[in-house]
Amino acid sequence: MSSSISIDLSGKTAVVTGSTQGIGLAIARRLHDAGAEVVVNGRSVERVDRTVAGLGDRARGVAADVTTAEGAAQLVDTVGPVDVLVNNLGIFGSTPALEIDDEQWQRFLDTNVVSAARLIRLLLPGMTQRGWGRVLNIASDSAVVIPEEMIHYGASKSALLAVSRGFAKAAAGTGVTVNSVIAGPTHTEGVEDFVYEMVDNDLPWDDAQREFMRTARPQSLVQRLIEPEEIANMVVYLASPLASATTGGALRVDGGYVDSILP
Repeated sequence: MSSSISIDLSGKTAVVTGSTQGIGLAIARRLHDAGAEVVVNGRSVERVDRTVAGLGDRARGVAADVTTAEGAAQLVDTVGPVDVLVNNLGIFGSTPALEIDDEQWQRFLDTNVVSAARLIRLLLPGMTQRGWGRVLNIASDSAVVIPEEMIHYGASKSALLAVSRGFAKAAAGTGVTVNSVIAGPTHTEGVEDFVYEMVDNDLPWDDAQREFMRTARPQSLVQRLIEPEEIANMVVYLASPLASATTGGALRVDGGYVDSILP
């Protein structure tokens, strides 16, 4: 007698913030492949529409800046009941520690932390009332291993881990789970630019990537950048009924970058 494991999110509505490119787009695609109705979010109407067209049926879009209270309210009011919320929106960049000014600190915290907490606050009550829901916050290895060149980013992602754990406690016993996904160094367009900030920008991409991993991220056990689809695979699992007993966690898809046996 054999059994198989499959992920079926048919009938579920999933919102993915910052999903017109990179990790967010990969997550939207994987959730869509699993049968969910996917709501694409970004600030540009053109990019949102293009992404929705690429996904096809069971995809719709809301162009709204969810780093603002008005944009978050617009998103929530437009989409209706949400079963899966993926707070993927985030910004990063390198600045020497003593040169990070108040404006940069506030912008990173507002974008990477407050926007996620706000959407959870708006959507979690509906999930708990219906007795089922999934909240996934996309964090980073930088939350645990604070990079010298971007401590404002690392601190914001550390705070996001705390947000996830706290809201998981708020949802205790309701059938709703709240988790973080700790993404390691991932191959996206933005990261390509970052890599070239850190190494010789005259190098071909494959050589630049290897040099970056060797010099800036030598702790990685896979010794390569992670592909966005590898992050998305974990998100889809955590969004599914299969992960019903996993909540309040910070699960790593970091290529072994964080030198820890937990989680």
